[in-house]
Order: sequence, then C-alpha cells, then structure tokens
Amino acid sequence: MNAETDRFLAVTLDVRVSTYDIDYAGHVSNISYFRWLEDMRLKILEEYFPLDELMQEGYMPILAGSQIKYKRAIRLFDKPKGEMWISDITAATMTFTGRFLVNGEVCTEASHQGLFISSTTARPCRLPPRIVEAYKTWQEKK
Repeated sequence: MNAETDRFLAVTLDVRVSTYDIDYAGHVSNISYFRWLEDMRLKILEEYFPLDELMQEGYMPILAGSQIKYKRAIRLFDKPKGEMWISDITAATMTFTGRFLVNGEVCTEASHQGLFISSTTARPCRLPPRIVEAYKTWQEKK
C-alpha cells in the first residue's frame, strides 16, 4: 500500500518522449501511450506483487480491455509524468487507472481491465488471494 496517497498501489513514472514516439501529426502516437501504460502496470506488479512469483504460482496477467481519453496532445520535448493505481478489484478482475500530466495538467486519462489466466488451463481464473487480501486491508484502512 502507498501511504502517501489514497490510491491503492500507486506508482509514478517520468516519461521521456523520443522522436520515435511522435506520429505524422507531431504529437505522441497512440502506441506510445499504451507502451507507457504497460510500463506502469508492470511497475505496480514489480513493486507490490513480483511478476515472476505470480507466474511461478500459475497466474498469467493479461489485459481484457483498454480505454484512453486524450485531453491535450503530448509533444516532443514535453516531460510527461505518468501515474497509475488500481482503482477497483473484483473476484477476477482489476481496473488499472492511469493518467499523464505535463506541467501539472492532465493530458491523458486511461483505464485497463486486467485479469489473470491459469498457466495450466489458459482460462481466466480468480485473482491471486494475496492481491485480494491486500485490497481488502487497504479498503478497511481508508
């Protein structure tokens, strides 16, 4: 849990906009946003529930859906800061909420619906118990 915020398992990421991130219109390409969001989603797992451990236990994380709202273009030489946290958990899914800010202004908001599949059946399964327990504990302390 992240005691500095009221967001469950929050992470931040300072993003470097590279020339290959820019599309023909002169702003960051959609694919770059997805890459940065995936970097933050993996950072959450690395910091709180290491991916290698989850996979050894038979849990394979996947994305079931994504949504992005663009509020303002991010361009070359901007210095975006990414933020992501888990905003909701059910028995089988997690909602990752993220955003990118430039100079404190929200440029992009996004959400990912994540779940786990079993490494033995390749079918969706319930979330790992330790993730569900951590979320319940965090909710009780709110």
